[in-house]
Parts: sequence; C-alpha cells; structure tokens
Amino acid sequence: MDIRATDTPLLEWTGDSLAIGLFEDAVELTGELATLDEKLAGSIKELIAEEEFKGKQGSSVFTRVGANSPVRKIILVGLGKPESLKLETLRRAAAAAARLAKKQKSKTLGISLAIWNNDPTETAQAIAEGVQLALYQDNRFKSEPEDKGPQVETVDLLGLGGQEAAITRANQISAGVFLARQLVAAPPNAVTPITLAETAQEIASDHGLQIEILEQEDCEKLGMGAFLGVAKASDLPPKFIHLTYKPEGTPKRKLAIIGKGLTFDSGGLNIKGAGSGIETMKIDMGGAAATLGAAKAIGQLKPDVEVHFISAATENMISGHAMRPGDILTASNGKTIEVNNTDAEGRLTLADALVFTEKLGVDAIIDLATLTGACIIALGDDIAGLFSPDDALAAQVEKAAEASGEKFWRLPMEEKYFEGLKSGIADMKNTGPRPGGSITAALFLKQFVKETPWAHLDIAGPVWTEKENGYNGSGATGFGVRTLVNWVLSDT
Repeated sequence: MDIRATDTPLLEWTGDSLAIGLFEDAVELTGELATLDEKLAGSIKELIAEEEFKGKQGSSVFTRVGANSPVRKIILVGLGKPESLKLETLRRAAAAAARLAKKQKSKTLGISLAIWNNDPTETAQAIAEGVQLALYQDNRFKSEPEDKGPQVETVDLLGLGGQEAAITRANQISAGVFLARQLVAAPPNAVTPITLAETAQEIASDHGLQIEILEQEDCEKLGMGAFLGVAKASDLPPKFIHLTYKPEGTPKRKLAIIGKGLTFDSGGLNIKGAGSGIETMKIDMGGAAATLGAAKAIGQLKPDVEVHFISAATENMISGHAMRPGDILTASNGKTIEVNNTDAEGRLTLADALVFTEKLGVDAIIDLATLTGACIIALGDDIAGLFSPDDALAAQVEKAAEASGEKFWRLPMEEKYFEGLKSGIADMKNTGPRPGGSITAALFLKQFVKETPWAHLDIAGPVWTEKENGYNGSGATGFGVRTLVNWVLSDT
C-alpha cells in the first residue's frame, strides 16, 4: 500500500472512495464542500440527510455515487466537537475511512480531514498511522487468506503535500507495531525464547543496533537466580536479550526499556486451572513484543538518544526441575525471595532485568509487562496501569501516551502495602494479598531499582482484544510501541 501526501484539491481528486471529515453539528455544506456536492449531484447532502449523520466522533457513513462520477463512493467520518479535536481523533477517523474503503472493495482512497493544531506534519503522521494500523492483516498461520478481495493500494492525504517525511515516520512506527502484533499473535511453538532472540538479532542486523544475548551460563555468573528460577522447568534455554541503539555522536540522554518475555506461562506448579485462559498465555510476552517493536522503529527513526532494549525471555513450565511454592530464590542484587506462587513469575524475571539495566548507567528505565490480572480488574481491557515513584518520568510517559492515543492511568505506589510482601524467612515473598495486587507487584519491582528514575507499565489488558478496537479486529494490538517511541523521541 502506498500512502501519498498531495496538494491535489478536493474538487480535482479522482478515484474509488473519497473520505471527508466533518465536525459535530457543523455538517452544513459550504464553500468547497458545497461545490463538490453540486458536482456529485447532491450525493453528500442526501447522505447526511438519509443517514441522519451528525458528525459525532467515531461515526461513519458511505454512499455510492453515479457511474459517470470521478469518485465512485463518498465516505463521511465524524470528528466530534472542533474544540475536542485530538491527533487520536484523526487517527481513528482515518482508520474508519480505510476500513470502509476496504469493505467497499476500493483500491484508491482519498482522505480529507481537519488539520490538528495548525500542524500538518503531526496531522499527516496521525492519519497515515490510522490507515496503516487499520488495514494490517496477519495471515501467517492460515493455509489460505480469508480475505481474497481487492485491497486498498493507494491512499492520498489531500491538502498535506510536502509531508512525505511524516508519512515515512508513520510507516516506521507502524512497522514496529506490526512486529509486536505478530509476536503476540504467534503461537507459543512459533515464538519461543530462542526465536525471540533470533528476532532481536534480525533487528540488530537490519537496523544497525548492537546486540548481546546472555545464555544461561552467563546469567548464572551474574547471579540471576530469580530469572533462572523461572526458567528451570522449561526444556528450552532461557535467553537474556540486550539490544542497544546508539546514535552518531554524543547522545542527548540514555534510556532503557525492559519487556517481560514469558513466551508461555503455564503457571508452573501453581498451574492455571479451568477458565484461567491458559490457552491465551502466548500473550505473556507482550512487554517483550512491544520492546522489540520499539527497537525496530527506533532503529529506523534514528534519534540522538541511546536506548537499551532488554528482555529476560523464558517459559514458565512444569517438570521435575520446576521451582516449587516455598522455594527461596536469590536475585542478582542479593535480595532473597520466597516463592509463594509460581504463577507470579514475570516479576521474578523482571527483577534481575532491572538490576542488570540499572548497572548500565541510564537516565531512566521503563519496564512494561502483562503482569497482573488485578490491573485488568481495576482498569478494564483498554487501559494500562502506570506506576512510578518519579513524578517527572510519569509525566513524560503520560505525555507520550497522549500523543500516541494509547491509554494509561497512574496508580499509587502505597508503601504500606509492602507489608503484605514481607516473608518470615526471606527478604520478601513474590506475591501479597489479593487486594491491591497490581500495586504490590509494582512495589516488588521497586526493590530492584536503587536510584534511577523508573516507571512500570502493567499492560495486561490492552495487549489483546476480543473485539474490534478501532484499529484491528480481535487479537494482538501491538499496544505500547507507540508510547515507547514517543517517549524516546520526546525533546529530541
């Protein structure tokens, strides 16, 4: 698919489908739109009246136009109130237009939306992202693709000529999102610790990043007892992935992103039972997927920031070698952990990853993980939890998320809740009481960061959707990639 920036006037564009954005309660046709309506024999005005189209955000309608018309179909998408216009509004409007165009078997699509904040560059990027994310298809595991109809081949962004660089940037970020979706969607016999490391190596090779893969012996030398405790039951070797992007010259700052990399989580000896969703536990590496997706995007965008991408990848399985409830593990910072639930394994892998990462001397660390069901109970399927003892870093993440359209909500790190993690025979247990489970998980991770500004993102809900979410149908969403990229790019 080719997305193009063009200054072709609305009245002169020709093609299969033309999508026009209209604000709420401002659907009276004036100026150029009135002229276009006359040219199309009143089709737009008739569509508005027949469908009672009000321009509300998220709404969309279409109609066919006469056979001799230069445009075969008209699509109207609602932009909501003008004062509430956001980049995410444009992103979702473009996605809606692209999906409708595809459904109507259009090969060419023209899109004419409002300009956000008088900024054509950000506008073009948002629209291009919306189109790309909506039209993504993953047919890797089907013998034949279900959708054999014509695809959208060309998309023209009308009134946005000269914004080719913004479209390129959107394509690069979208490529990172697609990688994350592919990794999360793939079955656990396709994405393993071994293949995840191979994916990281491909990113390094394709985009000029440095890579280090620590094998089990290397992790043993570093004292990563928490990570290796989880890995013991798997027949597949653990892989500690460390990708580094370094810009030319002196970097403005040094950042690190850590993603939880459980390629399958059986729950261990605290095995996930009936109704637990064990069959979906291929998604438990959603944090690692977002981390590698961000690495792919950053490797193409090439900001003047050094970024480390890290994941302690393994499976949580069951065997005679499995860690047992009651075992005590020693993390690489010397902290001892009483395992009272083998199904709270992600935090154990992240513990050693955090200790390793802080030694790199970075300016800030973000970890993201499908960590707790408690966060889904608190925030639902669409919103991720944000935890950080550092207000400045939390504000950076919130700003990056706002620009990306991904939803986060900052939750408290109530220190007194750590009482629930105290152990009589070790420094801490790996789980606390059921109330506040996502908070105690964040407090557990905090024990493995000494001084570096750090934020924890619990993305258990948004990495997967069972229904159409505006950008794709059910399945992996690639959540987190765009927020991470925006965070890295901020102030560069």
